[in-house]
Amino acid sequence: MKFMPKWRLRKPSEDAKTVYVSEKFGVRSLHIGSDTVQSAMRIARPNDLELSYTRSMMACLLFQPDPRNVLMVGLGGGSVAKYVYHQLPEAKVRVLELDPQVVAIARQCFLVPPDDARFQVIIGDGAEHMARRDTRADLIMVDGYDAESHVEELATREFYRHCRERLVAGGVLVVNLWGGDRQFNEVLKRIEGVFPAGTLCLPARKPGNVIAFGFRDPPGSLAWADLERRAAELEARHGLEFPLFVEGLRTMNRSDATLLHP
Repeated sequence: MKFMPKWRLRKPSEDAKTVYVSEKFGVRSLHIGSDTVQSAMRIARPNDLELSYTRSMMACLLFQPDPRNVLMVGLGGGSVAKYVYHQLPEAKVRVLELDPQVVAIARQCFLVPPDDARFQVIIGDGAEHMARRDTRADLIMVDGYDAESHVEELATREFYRHCRERLVAGGVLVVNLWGGDRQFNEVLKRIEGVFPAGTLCLPARKPGNVIAFGFRDPPGSLAWADLERRAAELEARHGLEFPLFVEGLRTMNRSDATLLHP
């Protein structure tokens, strides 16, 4: 996340819950009750990932390169949802979003596509939906922030336990965390406690956001040579900085000269 000094579109004066949009230098941004940028879209390239933390979330493809059933909690401006929809044509994408106003603005201002056979936005409580036993996914992506911090209901041990239970064999949980959140260390401990098969952290290149990955099953040997090979292939296929993601994984996780240790 980052901050915008100037405004053009619908900046509210008082209502902290208001969802509003700003635009500057060809980038349109979504805000929910504060100046914090929750999502951003470069108007000339609407399906690209403008913010570094959204690109870092896609490092999950290093561990789950061909997801077929992707469940997202938190739509925002829909950057990650659009990217997965367009870049992974075999994937079915479902997005849970509590606020219908967010959904309306995402579709009006951020070109989130209408529902179809592969894409669905569900207006409802993400925590309640995750508790349903009929929910299944091989990739769950959580980006649930309000104006100031991680949404409490999306950061409990019970919620993360439900996420693990909803993952199929080999599934991966991806959570966007904000390093400045006073609950950051506690939330990370909850994820680590609920995912005993292994967790990893990746700091986004623009300092502040940290992406946490939780593995339903042990991910096996993560040799640096294999990760670097996968990163080169994924960069060629998707255009994101996967080799830099591999470098970033070295900074926050246990490793030695040959292996990354979740």
